[in-house]
Amino acid sequence: MELATIGLIAALVIVIAYNTFKILKEYERGVVFFLGRFQTVKGPGLIILIPGLQKMVKVDLRVIVLDVPTQDVISRDNVSVRVNAVIYFRIVDPEKAVIRVANVFEATSQLSQTTLRSVLGQHELDDMLAERDRLNEDIQEILDQRTDNWGIKVANVEIKHVDLDESMIRAIAQQAEAERARRAKVINAEGEKQAATMLAEAAAMLAKEESALTLRYLQTLKEIANEKSNTIVFPIDLVEKMGSAAKALGGDR
Repeated sequence: MELATIGLIAALVIVIAYNTFKILKEYERGVVFFLGRFQTVKGPGLIILIPGLQKMVKVDLRVIVLDVPTQDVISRDNVSVRVNAVIYFRIVDPEKAVIRVANVFEATSQLSQTTLRSVLGQHELDDMLAERDRLNEDIQEILDQRTDNWGIKVANVEIKHVDLDESMIRAIAQQAEAERARRAKVINAEGEKQAATMLAEAAAMLAKEESALTLRYLQTLKEIANEKSNTIVFPIDLVEKMGSAAKALGGDR
């Protein structure tokens, strides 16, 4: 009988000690309630509670990585895509995280999903593919504002994948190919325009100076003579201009 009593007392002491002494790690905090009312936030280290009167809810302050499930999003240009993301956040106010929301992790997950669909739905597909950094910042800012009342700080948001169906991938590839062809034609046209402009300037310059035009004729004849050709035809006007040039040179002497 005495052994049973001693065992009962020992068990009671152990239960009381278990509910009285709590040890919190460096990254943990305890939200303490006294008779159901918020009292204080304690930790880290040894925490002493009054059994039956005080109750403690443990909160982890480390950064939490939340994987946002894949969401079906319709972009502003009516393209259906599947997008998923990852959210990095931490609890900065344990009191708010315990008192103001029933399940802080579930609430943050649901809010992240709706915010992801809402923000991406306001942008076109090209923005989703080319401007992820800006979209990440927009989503992070909105989530940080909306979760501030829950004692949460959203540190970062990263869009992981933007998945398209095969028909859309083919359409984008065709669009890219057409864009490359357009740029090639524009470059060729620009080159021809520049060449035509330079030729027009050269022609205008030669037209003003007959001697320069004659020299150009002679240069062309020299180039022709270097080729495998036995017959060279001299234009009549060139012969006349050469004669005039020779007379002018003779007169100068």
